[in-house]
Amino acid sequence: MSDRITGLIVAVLALAFAAGASQLEEPFFADPLGPKAFPFLISAVAFVAAATMVMRPDAEPAWPGLATLTRLAIATVILVAYAYALKPLGFLLPTAIASAALSYQIRPRAVQSAVIGLALSAGLFVIFKYALGLGLFALPRWLMG
Repeated sequence: MSDRITGLIVAVLALAFAAGASQLEEPFFADPLGPKAFPFLISAVAFVAAATMVMRPDAEPAWPGLATLTRLAIATVILVAYAYALKPLGFLLPTAIASAALSYQIRPRAVQSAVIGLALSAGLFVIFKYALGLGLFALPRWLMG
């Protein structure tokens, strides 16, 4: 039953995506296919996949228990808070806290999670800032002057 419901939702979304793609305007200098070809292709593939899910569903899955769903909800809250904390607090502090919290979710060892959070934060900052050249702020802007 869950595959059929998911298939119907994906089919409706694919049709809505195709309807949105049909509203794209043709630029004066466009390639031969135009800007609508790729969105139509994506929506067609999604619709075929959805129809397959409706017509030939898999066996009912074994859904995770309440403890797993709770951990997933906590991880989602952590990641949303992380996204909102990046701009005002800089990269290092939110990344260290979020990665330590997620590490603790996986294996509840406080010291090891804190070390992982700090190391991951510093390592990712070096990679993103210097190797990839992203314009990250290590600390909050108000603290940097």
